[in-house]
Amino acid sequence: MKAKAAVSDGKGTFVVEEITLGEPQANEVCVQIKASGVCHTDFDHMNCMGRTFMMGHEGAGIVLQVGPNVTHVKEGDSVLLNWAIPCEDCFQCRRGAENICENRPQVPDERFDFRGEKIIADFNLGTMSTHTVVPRQAVIKMEVDIPFEAACILGCGVMTGFGSVVNAAKVQKESAVVVLGTGGVGLSVIQGAVYARARQIVAVDVNPNRLELALKFGATHTILADRDDHGLLDAARKVKELTEGRGADYAFECTAVPELGPAPLMMLRNGGTAVGVSGIEQVVKFDMELFEWDKLYINPLYGQCRPSIDFPMLLDLYRQKRLKLDEMVTRTYPLEDLAQAFKDMRAGRNAKGVLLMDEP
Repeated sequence: MKAKAAVSDGKGTFVVEEITLGEPQANEVCVQIKASGVCHTDFDHMNCMGRTFMMGHEGAGIVLQVGPNVTHVKEGDSVLLNWAIPCEDCFQCRRGAENICENRPQVPDERFDFRGEKIIADFNLGTMSTHTVVPRQAVIKMEVDIPFEAACILGCGVMTGFGSVVNAAKVQKESAVVVLGTGGVGLSVIQGAVYARARQIVAVDVNPNRLELALKFGATHTILADRDDHGLLDAARKVKELTEGRGADYAFECTAVPELGPAPLMMLRNGGTAVGVSGIEQVVKFDMELFEWDKLYINPLYGQCRPSIDFPMLLDLYRQKRLKLDEMVTRTYPLEDLAQAFKDMRAGRNAKGVLLMDEP
């Protein structure tokens, strides 16, 4: 099968060209991608993969063909793709920690051909393509009426933010929450805090337009941070003023700025919980005094996603109009405009940009 895809050399560049896909084999599904989210991780992977790969990891579309042993979806079903693909049988999956599966299923490289070279699909998905072949465990059937551009963003940023609140931190009713960074992930944290019935939700950002959006998504207070406020010390002081001088019960870091890794600890009351949501992977120095007294810092992966439980729940919340997804998609682009989508993302112009695939 011929498809059009964004393919990166893993050394900082990409092209949009034709690729060839093999037929889905046992436990595999061929999906016609309708929409793919544009994420900072997609941009970062262009510079660190070290080999040629098909880009993209947030996708939604229609099942085109299923291989043997696939029974939960059929041709024509609308589906969402999940990148933290569980094997369903390893130690972690059996204990319910599917997001950290020890034996993630994957489609062999030989199923993807680019210029005569066998390539890999990013996150075993490769959603920045008109078509892809994925493991059956990556495919979630959608039984809710939802546009593909809204559905695709569930597969990473929304799940990460919402799940970090509900699954990982287990935010309590009537608590005070502070959110550092109000891009797509931060807005999803805010929505998770609304769902958890937090009493106070303080959004912190350097972008006033994003703070206005944070209010629409459920923030009760905003703090416009100064780029020269190193470590967000002044913002932390303002958070404490808003929280009776004590600090928030929970603080979520959603900036992906390594220097701000310790910042949520400064926003907390004693005994509070800081959550690293953005997935900072660089070495970060911490003053251990920030952990006094009895403060916790957790770093959950993908909001501790349990695909068969969490995605149906999120889709149902959307159906009930309790989860804003359409409002988060700021702009859509054709696949050929991926460079502009990356440019807008890095400039902070979008809450979320999404690629829409051409009709075949």
